[in-house]
Amino acid sequence: MAEEIKELENMPLSGDPKLDEQIKCWLKWDGNAKTKAAILQLVENKDWETLRNRLCNRISFGTAGLRAEMRPGFDSMNDLVVVQTAQGLCEYIKEQNPDKSTWSERCIVFGFDARHNSKRFAELSAIVFLKNNFRVYLYKPYVATPLVPYAITKLNCLAGVQVTASHNPKQDNGYKVYWSNGAQIIPPHDAGIQSAILKNLEPVGDYWNTDVTELWSKELLIDPYDKVVPSYYAALVKEIPSPFIKDNREHRGHTFKIAYTPMHGVGYPYIKEAFEQVNLEPVVPVSQQVEPDPEFPTTPMPNPEEGKQSLDLAIKTATEKNCQIILANDPDADRLAVAEFDSKTNKYKLFNGNELAALLGWWIWFVYNEREPKGDPSNCVMIYSTVSSKILKSMAAIENFKSYETLTGFKWMGNKAMEEELAGRKVLFAFEEAIGFMVSTAVLDKDGVSAAAHVGTMARYLRCQKKMTLQEKLNEIYKMYGYHTSICSYVICSDQVLIKQIFNRLRTFDNGEPNTYPASILDGEFKIEHVRDLTTGYDSSAADKKATLPVSSSSQMITFTFENGLIVTLRTSGTEPKMKYYAEMCGKPKDENWNELTNTLHRMVDAIVNEFYEPEKNGLQRKASD
Repeated sequence: MAEEIKELENMPLSGDPKLDEQIKCWLKWDGNAKTKAAILQLVENKDWETLRNRLCNRISFGTAGLRAEMRPGFDSMNDLVVVQTAQGLCEYIKEQNPDKSTWSERCIVFGFDARHNSKRFAELSAIVFLKNNFRVYLYKPYVATPLVPYAITKLNCLAGVQVTASHNPKQDNGYKVYWSNGAQIIPPHDAGIQSAILKNLEPVGDYWNTDVTELWSKELLIDPYDKVVPSYYAALVKEIPSPFIKDNREHRGHTFKIAYTPMHGVGYPYIKEAFEQVNLEPVVPVSQQVEPDPEFPTTPMPNPEEGKQSLDLAIKTATEKNCQIILANDPDADRLAVAEFDSKTNKYKLFNGNELAALLGWWIWFVYNEREPKGDPSNCVMIYSTVSSKILKSMAAIENFKSYETLTGFKWMGNKAMEEELAGRKVLFAFEEAIGFMVSTAVLDKDGVSAAAHVGTMARYLRCQKKMTLQEKLNEIYKMYGYHTSICSYVICSDQVLIKQIFNRLRTFDNGEPNTYPASILDGEFKIEHVRDLTTGYDSSAADKKATLPVSSSSQMITFTFENGLIVTLRTSGTEPKMKYYAEMCGKPKDENWNELTNTLHRMVDAIVNEFYEPEKNGLQRKASD
């Protein structure tokens, strides 16, 4: 440290007291020689703008915890920020659990994916907690994200962290925090942890040595894999009635085949074992993507939600091996994409998240009734986020179970599921349109492994028992509950000031007056009935004009409900430089002209994007078409 300070004394600083103080703090605190040298190099280059951006801004909790590019700086993911975050989390847990005996009795659990630095970030975090006399569960191998929240409830832990950036590009990483109930943190814990981090920025110990032999010599450090993973699969098998598992075995070796890609992530061994546990024919792996590789060499954007551009190799493998179904996990295996071969077009149709939710919602309800024929529907619950399809709401109206809408993100749905379970109700299913599915409360988060086992069993049952494709079943579901057609996409914008300007224009639409929004699109052809703004808390449909869902001024979200039934939500992403839009037309069972509903949806969405986001005027980049 003395050498860096001495070298710094010989360099002219910026003259900005705040920035210069942050530079000194970084060099004093950072125990990583590479990132410390990188900051010194920026000082030597007098790159004050980059240093100001990196050191005078701080990464904060979003919809999926912390997530950012791996590079030096308090706004990024690196050793120092991870140590600071772990210190803050540790101090907050101490505050919430002042009895020191609980720290070693109840433990904290850490997992990591196969990205660059994920293992190191998890080990650094473990060291922080070990030095504070916590018993720590640290998975030795990389794990699918769902195994961290499952471990929390299985082992009665105080909290847990999965180091992952999910489907983000290779340069990113993240820190996903779960509370003692097994769900992701929500207020007040997120703000409490953030505050504790800011109070504990200076590392109070030598955390930087992650020598494996020394680390695993610690008596308080345990690998939970053997305690947790077999139990996870047992819980999965329990959710599928034994007759279906028996039928899976009887149809092994038949012509029904499923191709699978983990997108260079951690999913394959977990999917392989899940399929074995439920007696499904082993998947046909996409050989070029089956091994974890943090470089993501064949798919720079390892996000199966992006569509065919990210699934080219999976489609090629499925075509060569005559597979009817393609399953794809994102790199940390908490999300699931599904495609099915369409013999009419000779192409694979990729289902969107809302379509998969309709299929899984039907399947989970069907399975529940098979397992509990005398069950009480009114005591059953399904949950969806506000940007997702209302198909579960339509099902609930006919089948008499309860459905609930939450804010965006599984942190809200997981906590809502726990709330309902504690009230004595049976939560069957939750989903978000971004291909995230929770098919029981064994894991209070999206789970791409259990969802894959259910989709595989459902597809096999429909094909072999009912002679139906997934698409044919989806059409049948629409006939029963009403046609639901949706468009979920985005434009790209990295300018936070511009984003605020775009949304503020919409909420001050009449000459700058607050709470005045567009009244129609396409020169009055389609009129807006209600507006709900969860950034400001305004809801025109409420008697008191106040929204009932939680409000957050730190993120942008406006929902427009049109007179013809179309609902569209505009929001900013919590993890990527995107302004998203989610639109859906909800038909009634009596509405049989599906093409008309779809065409109207497309016309309206095009107009909404053009009139509300104004991509050309604002220089926004549209999503590349598949």
